[in-house]
Amino acid sequence: MSDKAKPEKFFDRLRIRSRDIGSWVCVGLDVEVAKIPGFLQPLKHPQAEFCRRIVEATSDVALCYKINMAFFEAEGLSGYHSLMETFALIPKDVPVILDAKRADIGNTSKQYARACFEEFGADAVTVNPYLGHDALEPFLEYRDRGIYVLGLTSNPGAKDFELLVCDGTPLYEHVARQVARWNTRGNCGLVVGATQADSFARLRQLVPELPFLVPGVGAQGGSIEEVVRHGPTHSGIPPVVNSSRGIIFASSGEDFAQAARTATINLRDEIRRAIKTAEQN
Repeated sequence: MSDKAKPEKFFDRLRIRSRDIGSWVCVGLDVEVAKIPGFLQPLKHPQAEFCRRIVEATSDVALCYKINMAFFEAEGLSGYHSLMETFALIPKDVPVILDAKRADIGNTSKQYARACFEEFGADAVTVNPYLGHDALEPFLEYRDRGIYVLGLTSNPGAKDFELLVCDGTPLYEHVARQVARWNTRGNCGLVVGATQADSFARLRQLVPELPFLVPGVGAQGGSIEEVVRHGPTHSGIPPVVNSSRGIIFASSGEDFAQAARTATINLRDEIRRAIKTAEQN
């Protein structure tokens, strides 16, 4: 069971940590068992040991972690054991986002929220907006936690729905405006893929105070320059720039943890250079 509510709101903690360590990098724990280095495979819980080494190598340079629940659920009881172990081993001062993309009706959503925030102990969670406000309210009631709502995602299929024009406006813009209306407790954010660079400026104009969670850098080739230019909120909350495969699988050998640290630092420094260039221009 996780600790009870933390004293600060999630986005306050995020801003403070970013300021203190100078990083926007979120290490994505998309721990696919088949890609774990071979020397760990014989272990009873290889995901847990893999995550332990990644966290030990990166926790001082990572803004936060994003745990992709699907890769743990797929392993059944062993995966759930590793999931709980991973939450337990991440230092308490490092925020953890649970990438679960939850939302449902009524009591179902209440149970999802309870699982994510109380049982697993996530500081923030990803949710989908399709079922509307009543499906997200059980998550929003946790005032000290963060809720990142899917807005404009980085996958090719985003065009199937998110880019559809409704009443003369792309659907993702309707979503962004609605999430801003729901943000009465100051705990809403928006998922915006780095591969959607052309839409960053427009979204920041529409929702100046919604923090962004930005997947799609690294292996997916998203634009760091656009993230730097339009990612921070007007009040200075940084975007969470997630890289998963490009960090945790930077090496498949026994040096994988050190390689992950190097990849995290390299991305952090690339973002720092982009920030410096943007400030000079």
